[in-house]
Amino acid sequence: MKRQDSHLSDRELLMAMDGELPQRDASTVHSHLMACWTCRARKLELERAVADFVDVYRDNSVESPASKGPRALLKAQLAQLARTKPSWHETLPGVVTRAGWIAAAAVCCAGLIWFANGNLDVSQRSTRAVTAPNPRITPGAAALVGRGEVCGGFEPNNKEVPVALQRRVFEEYGLTHAETRAYEVDYLITPALGGADDIRNLWPHSYGNTEWNAKVKDALENQLRSMVCDGSLDLSTAQRALATNWIDAYKKYFHTDRPITTIQ
Repeated sequence: MKRQDSHLSDRELLMAMDGELPQRDASTVHSHLMACWTCRARKLELERAVADFVDVYRDNSVESPASKGPRALLKAQLAQLARTKPSWHETLPGVVTRAGWIAAAAVCCAGLIWFANGNLDVSQRSTRAVTAPNPRITPGAAALVGRGEVCGGFEPNNKEVPVALQRRVFEEYGLTHAETRAYEVDYLITPALGGADDIRNLWPHSYGNTEWNAKVKDALENQLRSMVCDGSLDLSTAQRALATNWIDAYKKYFHTDRPITTIQ
């Protein structure tokens, strides 16, 4: 187990995600994640990688497992592929042990997502749902403004993002053939809460194909701004909630696990 002042390894993060750490180590990991933005971002990135893998292969009618957890689901996906592709069957058995599986899953997940994204036809890529930003590409950026400036006038609308900048955002997210009308080039931290006009604060958010779409995030932004302006929420807390995980923030501040009104 890593010391508190160092970063967690991918193996530790994957084991924590799957609930395979001893209770003492799990508590240490939890404490570290509460204090370390870098490791929280990496954990979120690994969770999204697993989710992206599942989404890609679910479309190919791969059998889903009855058991829960990202490792079990990913393992079942690979097992099904192994039954249909002998070359996979010959290579996996030697590495899929309880501890070895976790490392193998990370490698296979990254490799298969790369292969799948590189071989999807244009129509498939153009409809890929994006519900959350990649924290390495879009960490969020805020201007140096205070509550008085945010709440002192009418709620500002998001500025129109120039076409050239939109193109750069789509390229960074591997959506070079995307149907741009299916996405909003969204501000992670909305300008209505002091978000900056910065590419680090922009990402392509789906309008449809997912319940956690751009319109749902708009509702959260309005709620957070209202709370900031009535004094029930600190501006920096609202900005951090959007930058860290906007879906978790929605669940927290709307007290629900699903969007109250899903707009497709």
